[in-house]
Amino acid sequence: MTAAEIPVPGPLVDTDWLADRLGQGVVVFDASVGAHRGASRRIPGARPFDLDGVLSDHTAPAPHTMPGAGEFTEAMRALGVDDTATVVVYDAAGIYSSARAWWMLRAMGFDRVAVLDGGLPAWAAAGLPVEDTGPYYGGPRGSFTARPRTGLVVGAESVAAALTDPSAAVLDARTRERFAGTAPEPRPGLRGGHMPGALNLPFGELQGPDGRMRPAGELREAFEALAGDRERLYFSCGSGVTACVLALGADLAGYGSLAVYDGSWSEWGLESAGRPVTT
Repeated sequence: MTAAEIPVPGPLVDTDWLADRLGQGVVVFDASVGAHRGASRRIPGARPFDLDGVLSDHTAPAPHTMPGAGEFTEAMRALGVDDTATVVVYDAAGIYSSARAWWMLRAMGFDRVAVLDGGLPAWAAAGLPVEDTGPYYGGPRGSFTARPRTGLVVGAESVAAALTDPSAAVLDARTRERFAGTAPEPRPGLRGGHMPGALNLPFGELQGPDGRMRPAGELREAFEALAGDRERLYFSCGSGVTACVLALGADLAGYGSLAVYDGSWSEWGLESAGRPVTT
């Protein structure tokens, strides 16, 4: 079976699904960031989806900003991705930055992608094979072409409008302490607190104690408890990474109108940005 013949069952796949198809043409990406970036263990054959490196726009003032379509196309081709590929992304923290890679590919017009539920910890806990090397790729170039979709990744003006729109909800994935301004921000120069009108749903609350995403019904309840019957959801966090975990959860819960604020608090929280902040 070729990769083009392997259907992706949804935005999330489990370790059994991937183990049964490993080595059959599925492109596996390690999207780990921070301390886990380039760690010396990977799912066999995993390639680097480097959010701390080439797959962010380092000319932008906020970290983890989406690169342009041309830069994204070049990065995917250099990593051997074709337009017909089937892609699974994971990270070494569980489900943390892998959701960002999934959302970026979706935003660039590519739907044949899923997140590995539980990530590398779940894979290792299942006794599945790992390679004692960091993610890398040295094979042929791919044919991927980015076809950006509008509205999946948005800026501050769109979020400001959503905050006053009764049909929309803005959900912040940061911890409750950071949202309330009682814990310091990890990046310098940012004010504590949150956007007036934003709602707090820490991304970890969408996961069970095993690091896997909660069932769809529980996810729906979590969103409805905050957003009520509003179906247009916007997501923010510290730098646009864990906001995508909320996007993943909302997708699994059946929501269809979703957007991620790319700059997130790294942009909104700047004193120089002049955006309103409350605690």
